[in-house]
Amino acid sequence: MTDFTIATFNVKNLIGPGREYYKFEQYTDEEYAWKEAWMAEQLVTLDADIVAFQEVFEEEALRQVVDAADKIGKASNEAALPDRSKSYRKKAIFRKLSYTPYKDASLTFAPNANDGPPGKRRPGLAVLSRLGFAGQPEIIQDLNPPLEIPFQELGGGAAGGITLTRLSRPILKVRIQVKGQVITLFNVHLKSKLGEHITLSGADFAPEADLVHYDPVGRAMGSLRAGLRRMAEAWVLRREVVAEIKLGNPVVVLGDLNDGEHAVSSEIISGEKPFRNYAWMRRHDAKTRDDRYSNEDAEAICDAVEAVKLTSAEAMFVRKSLRDMVYTSAFGGVFESIDQILLSRHFHPDNAEKFAEMLYFSTLNDHITDGSHPEAPYNKLASDHGQIMAHFRLRGRGGKTR
Repeated sequence: MTDFTIATFNVKNLIGPGREYYKFEQYTDEEYAWKEAWMAEQLVTLDADIVAFQEVFEEEALRQVVDAADKIGKASNEAALPDRSKSYRKKAIFRKLSYTPYKDASLTFAPNANDGPPGKRRPGLAVLSRLGFAGQPEIIQDLNPPLEIPFQELGGGAAGGITLTRLSRPILKVRIQVKGQVITLFNVHLKSKLGEHITLSGADFAPEADLVHYDPVGRAMGSLRAGLRRMAEAWVLRREVVAEIKLGNPVVVLGDLNDGEHAVSSEIISGEKPFRNYAWMRRHDAKTRDDRYSNEDAEAICDAVEAVKLTSAEAMFVRKSLRDMVYTSAFGGVFESIDQILLSRHFHPDNAEKFAEMLYFSTLNDHITDGSHPEAPYNKLASDHGQIMAHFRLRGRGGKTR
């Protein structure tokens, strides 16, 4: 196999019918049947070798979707592909119409450690792979030791800090072997932008949740908590990414990052972008005003930064295409990409030693509305996220893709 595809799919609250996931929220049999059919059709359209799913409450519900996709795909193959008696059976146009079933694929599910009883459920993650898994998948959520984030006053002296013992949702880490090379994939769903408000002991709800007595300052504090948590989770992911790159494995980070490519949390995950030249900068240990980094130092710094940097697949695609807009979510008239695929330099087109090169980037977002359209209730059953997929070709001899 020289070509392979990787996709991410936030399914929006996948759970069986009649099961209360959030307070008063559940699907009727009819609603669930509609959602399952819609998801299956999206999965057939993607036809990806590796799919990372977010917002999955139950593994069995996802398996039912995959089975439904295979039924649709097989029926499509029978209708669209000529049998072997036809002389044109091998033409490329028909290969493009072909769907590959997931019957032999591997599926791993990461439940959420914060999951609760009906009405207080918390979703997990899953990865579906036609290429199987190399070793056992790993779930990262409980932090031992806890993450300690100390603060310092700008004038010096301690200023308290934050302790994080558990991520809001798990990070699902899997290794997948492609043509003898192990790729490490991190499926993530970072803390959302919804405010994190504290319900006091004995109370039924947080004071900030009472919109009749609107508290703008308290709600702003909730947004601050959510942002701090999301950035802390991004740092935990960054630590895992760097460790894996140092092992020599190509890395793919994908999922719902709940922030755009240039947000602080996304930049924490991706790593710093190196300056063009560090030789103009004064050294960190300068003894005089002219004590600056040498050209050799500058080159070494750039190499160190680039070695562990991740690049957005969307950014790679936009750079070489004429398409001017990609979005995976919409709210209040704002269309943005919060679902991302981030790639280590093993996939970068400018890297002569790349393992594989991205040929194309697909977005399935025709179902996205910002809530202002008459069909907005449809979003309850369909996902409120677009699906994205990166198409890769393995590098051949002499640095060429094949």
